[in-house]
Amino acid sequence: MTLVSRLLAVALILLANLALSACNTTAGVGQDVSAAGRAVTNSAEKVKSGM
Repeated sequence: MTLVSRLLAVALILLANLALSACNTTAGVGQDVSAAGRAVTNSAEKVKSGM
């Protein structure tokens, strides 16, 4: 393998790793936002029932 093809292979592997980690991060953010939404909804329901 030439140096250029080795560098290209390494670059593709690094890009694939970044893409996979970005997917996990995005999924984690989505779960956090959902949890925050549930907390706000629960708090609003408690306030509403107390009125």
